[in-house]
Amino acid sequence: MAEKYFWADQIADEIIKLNPKKKTYVCASGITPSGTVHIGNFREVITTDLVVKALEDRGKKVRFVYSWDDFDRFRKVPVNIPESRKKEYEEYLGMPISDFPSPFDKTRKTSYARYFELEFEESLKKVSIKPEFIQQSIMGKQCKYSEQIKIALENKDKIKKILDKYRKEPLADSWNPLIIYCEKCKKDSTKITSHKGYEVEYECKCGFKDKIDVRKRGIVKLQWRVDWPARWQYEQVDFEPGGIDHSTPGGSFTTSKEIIKQIYDYPVPLYQLYEWIRQKGNTEFSSSAGNVLTLDQVEKVYEPHLLRYLFVGTRPNKGFAISFDNDIIKIYEDFDALERKYFDKKSGINPQEKRMYELSVVKIPKTKPNRESFRHLVTLVQINQTQELNKESKERAEKVKEWLENYAGQDMKFNLKEKLDKKLKLSKEDKDILQELKSVIKKSKTEEELFNGFYELSKKHNIKTQDFFKLVYKILIGKERGPRLAGFILAIGKEKVIKLLAQVG
Repeated sequence: MAEKYFWADQIADEIIKLNPKKKTYVCASGITPSGTVHIGNFREVITTDLVVKALEDRGKKVRFVYSWDDFDRFRKVPVNIPESRKKEYEEYLGMPISDFPSPFDKTRKTSYARYFELEFEESLKKVSIKPEFIQQSIMGKQCKYSEQIKIALENKDKIKKILDKYRKEPLADSWNPLIIYCEKCKKDSTKITSHKGYEVEYECKCGFKDKIDVRKRGIVKLQWRVDWPARWQYEQVDFEPGGIDHSTPGGSFTTSKEIIKQIYDYPVPLYQLYEWIRQKGNTEFSSSAGNVLTLDQVEKVYEPHLLRYLFVGTRPNKGFAISFDNDIIKIYEDFDALERKYFDKKSGINPQEKRMYELSVVKIPKTKPNRESFRHLVTLVQINQTQELNKESKERAEKVKEWLENYAGQDMKFNLKEKLDKKLKLSKEDKDILQELKSVIKKSKTEEELFNGFYELSKKHNIKTQDFFKLVYKILIGKERGPRLAGFILAIGKEKVIKLLAQVG
């Protein structure tokens, strides 16, 4: 049995306590794919995934559903739509986002919504998240929610009263919980003129009017604040997290709680608020504004278990920033230390650390993976010495390459000198210490011995250790700073460094 202190385990225990005899628990998540699904949206799905894992660790059967709300209307033309096609996409405003082609698919075979859905679904596989995806456009067109729609129509006034409690201005008397997409123009520019049971009459601004049966014509959907609790009841949901936007007093969760109890006679699912995340140095993500960082982009720099580790280690109600600067080295080192501790029986790992590793890695290997550190690979990649690495280290080296090319600061980048830079002005003292450095390198067998040799040389020549390091870095890479010097020299190869130092007159 997993420890109870961990937040996902606490939620799992509470779910079981609320409904101990339920055969299959349902955990839900979802989003409207109105644009690129960014890493901020990932927080919802991994929050759900961690609770799913906690339930499964308790021997429970779990259904993890992820809803693509792709039957929502197209509200705004995103900034990243090609300029040449913006007029075309303005014509789609008011239509379901599943009903027109994606501007990014040259074949024009993929719908606007499906393009973004597939992109995110592929990224989730890499971090061991495999929910049951539900396309609400398909559910709607197959009339799956006809019973929930009928209940909402019959309780229109009660629902309106609940919603009005949290509004500054009451909804218009003509307000209806149901949205209809016109069969002629395909848009939601419609008005319901009457309804009885499953039958609804409507008219559209385009001039079209009709009478439909919601059990047979899948052109309708419930308004969001009614749709959410209706789906809880339909799917028999036990747990679902929600962003801070849904969690404010009077927000979607507040009204959904009342609607689910009063209208659908179903208990409120256990709920977990989650805070926004951002990229360090940037503002919050926005698909419509084109300010996004995708899960796929993050996966190119963070190993799958590292990416999960970021979210596992932070409670959902706490915000944090994803780092792409030199902080990433520390994050990798922290995870590697946790992994060593997990596999070392004498380490005295505490239950929280153990649980963090289990939920980060998911499929626990029998023995500790033998990976080179991210920091050391920063050196090996830049001196082109990754050929002899094992599979795990080569995979990590690819992350390092991506980081060096796109995110690393100049202080982490270097080019190893093949020849001594003749422009370097070296004093007699500099030349003397560099000549002695050759023998120190030659006789040192370990990184520690070499490191101690640096200090002995500095002391002997009455030079500050910091100045000694600067001198050697200038010789090796033409900069005053670089990777940890002892390990760097050993990584380059002692003979190669001695050969370069031999060029000092």
